[in-house]
Amino acid sequence: MEHFTEAWGVICDYCRRQMTDIAYNTWINRIEPVSLDFDRKQAVLLVPNDFHRQTLERCYKLLLQDTFKAVFDTEIEVVFTIPSEDPVEEIKEEIMDNGYEYTFDTFIVGNSNKFAHAACLAVAQNPSKAYNPLFLYGNSGLGKTHLLYAIGNEIKKNDSSKSICYVKGDDFTNELIESLHRATMSDFRQKYRYADVLLVDDVQFIGGKESTQEEFFHTFETLYLAQKQIILTSDRPPKEIKTLDDRLRGRFEMGLIADIQPPDVETRIAIIKRKAEIMNIEIPKDVCEYIANNLKSNIRQLEGTVKKIKAKNNLDGEKPSIKSVQNIIADILNNDTPPEVTVEKIIEEVARTFNVTEEELRSPKNRSAYISSPRQVAIYITNELTTLTQERIGKEFGGRDHSTIKYAIDTTSKKIKKDSKLRSIVEDIIKNCSS
Repeated sequence: MEHFTEAWGVICDYCRRQMTDIAYNTWINRIEPVSLDFDRKQAVLLVPNDFHRQTLERCYKLLLQDTFKAVFDTEIEVVFTIPSEDPVEEIKEEIMDNGYEYTFDTFIVGNSNKFAHAACLAVAQNPSKAYNPLFLYGNSGLGKTHLLYAIGNEIKKNDSSKSICYVKGDDFTNELIESLHRATMSDFRQKYRYADVLLVDDVQFIGGKESTQEEFFHTFETLYLAQKQIILTSDRPPKEIKTLDDRLRGRFEMGLIADIQPPDVETRIAIIKRKAEIMNIEIPKDVCEYIANNLKSNIRQLEGTVKKIKAKNNLDGEKPSIKSVQNIIADILNNDTPPEVTVEKIIEEVARTFNVTEEELRSPKNRSAYISSPRQVAIYITNELTTLTQERIGKEFGGRDHSTIKYAIDTTSKKIKKDSKLRSIVEDIIKNCSS
């Protein structure tokens, strides 16, 4: 998916040059990339509504398909979907099959990750017998997800009968809420508790969510007692996930914990060369060194740069040079600034943490006790992380007046000084919103 997202930026740039600004902003700029399947030669794009889809089909589909062919050097059928038809669940279940480029063979080993790599390889070769659970942690973009997929792909290659289940921490929460709403918990438990291998990415997102942690604890226990393999990733070690239930923290720490650090310059150069080899493009030594010396802390940025170099070469025949990659590097460095935290993001994260809906947090009518505390937390965090005035915050939360917003901020501020658990929850929400 990251590969597609990066390439989508190049596709949009090409389309922009072929259209008027008004047409581009109206029709192309509102498209979201969903999935790219090279086996099926199909790209799925999410558009706002059916009218938008019909217009794209009639006026711009050929342009998009020509651009896909130029970027990926193969025919790709473009399929438009709307929110009610979004096939995210189907795609997620096939993620191991589509993660073909995430193998141990394509993972570059260096001093920063060799211990984690060795642990993952041991688990892949001897599931549930080597290290169980295996807990990987490190900053975003250092290869945790790559190793997670590599384990799954290796186990599947060695034994195709193995049932491998991959999920992100926040998706586990969302699926749980949906299953409770639809009364399909038996299906939910069947999916996770009968897997041979459970891969959980960004497990820190279940922290602070009591019902999610309760369900995950029982899932963990069921799998562990059945001697099934569990692999978890996080941006921090278990002891630093402050809102994590003590029972889960203890379970996570009873296996092997391995960290991944940013790669050194030699490893960064090796990653660039390997990615270029896979993508069948030659990048001169001086260009590799230039990229490696400017992008130091994130492997995804290195890989994204190579993909953009390849895309530009396909589009206009431009050969890689220091001059030609300077703009690419500049774009990535400019985009490396953390995005501004929005009230939408805050409300979404608070809703997930407290197992309420975003609509309930915004509702001017719902004053129930179970919703008032999460709403006050959301208002407090919005005041802390955004530049909105208290009057504007009131409008975002159902048109509440200034005195109500001030009361919510003051009340939460006093609570977190006295309640260490609530303080940890608020700190985790702030961290998740800011990452």
